[in-house]
Amino acid sequence: MSVAITGCWPRRKPLHLGMTVAAVLACCGLMAGAARAQQSAEPRIVNARMEKRAATGGLAAELRAFAAAQAEPGWIGYAVAALPDHGESCCWDSWDSGGPHGCGRCTLESDKGSVVAGRRPGPKGEAGGTVHLEGSGALIVMLRAVDHRIEKVREFSEDCEIDAGGVRVVWLTGVTGAESVVALAPLVTGADFETHDGRKVAEGALAAIAMHADPAAERALASFTEPGRAEKLRSQAAFWLGNSRGDAGLAVLEKLAKSDPSEHVRSQVSFAMSQNGSPRAIDDMIRMAHDDESGHVRGQAMFWLAQKAGKKAERAITDAIENDPDTATKKAAVFALTQMPADEGVPLLIQVAKTNKNPAVRKQAFFWLGQSKDPRALAFFEQVLSR
Repeated sequence: MSVAITGCWPRRKPLHLGMTVAAVLACCGLMAGAARAQQSAEPRIVNARMEKRAATGGLAAELRAFAAAQAEPGWIGYAVAALPDHGESCCWDSWDSGGPHGCGRCTLESDKGSVVAGRRPGPKGEAGGTVHLEGSGALIVMLRAVDHRIEKVREFSEDCEIDAGGVRVVWLTGVTGAESVVALAPLVTGADFETHDGRKVAEGALAAIAMHADPAAERALASFTEPGRAEKLRSQAAFWLGNSRGDAGLAVLEKLAKSDPSEHVRSQVSFAMSQNGSPRAIDDMIRMAHDDESGHVRGQAMFWLAQKAGKKAERAITDAIENDPDTATKKAAVFALTQMPADEGVPLLIQVAKTNKNPAVRKQAFFWLGQSKDPRALAFFEQVLSR
């Protein structure tokens, strides 16, 4: 699945069950802190013709009025409370310009450098430096208007320094998370995902909604997966539900896995489940690998299961190799073994090559063993050839 990277990308931390009372209280403290940060957040915007005002007329009305008046490029933005586990995010190519805040500068008028940056790159791009795992409490949402319409949405951490390139920027105060979701949702649903008309702005709005702390974001994402929505929209909404919304998002994915008529969407659901931190997600992926009516979906579920590794994944994949009725799915399961850690996957591939009754499956195992260049695979080949 292709997901547009529209701004400073959030780094997600896994969610954990079994929280103590103290942990719950700490989490509540984080939420309260995020709300306070949203109320007081000021953007770090430079090189801009700045205007600041309260959104007294309501956010949706403010956005419409701004777009209607904007023939030349201009931006309008605001801050809302971000997910408490959304992590730090900046732009990769500009750590040196981050200043004392330790966050790189992002160029508003260009997408260059606006990439995932959960930790500060070291020499030659290696990961290193400080990581602020708790992230900042506010999400900066910026919308670009030109030719009297909104044509781009980007989201940033409040620690990102943003270079506006000399254009007009209107900063709104007093915006709530719920009204932000309501204002952004039509930008998602109004786009034609199948013909790319307005798709860029829709993908930016979708990513921004996913990072909102407000529960309205979960409801909006779930609504984007309803029957009748475009297939590509359902797929992308599924990704964000898995990646950013924890158990609530997984509950929606579980329904999609059973009911969505599109095998493409269900394939993306298996990927979205692999991005979810809930322990329940692995069992859901195993069910898809075993029970989905589509061999393609079963194969995709096994591929993403292999990324999780572990005995549960191993059993599901080897069971498919032995028992799935579809040879193409068996071959997909063999490929899934190549995605497991070598100490787990290579011995299983050797076992398949030795014992599986399906010649096409054994051939597939031999092929991937050859690609592995693993000493154990070479020793196995020598054994076979010396007979």
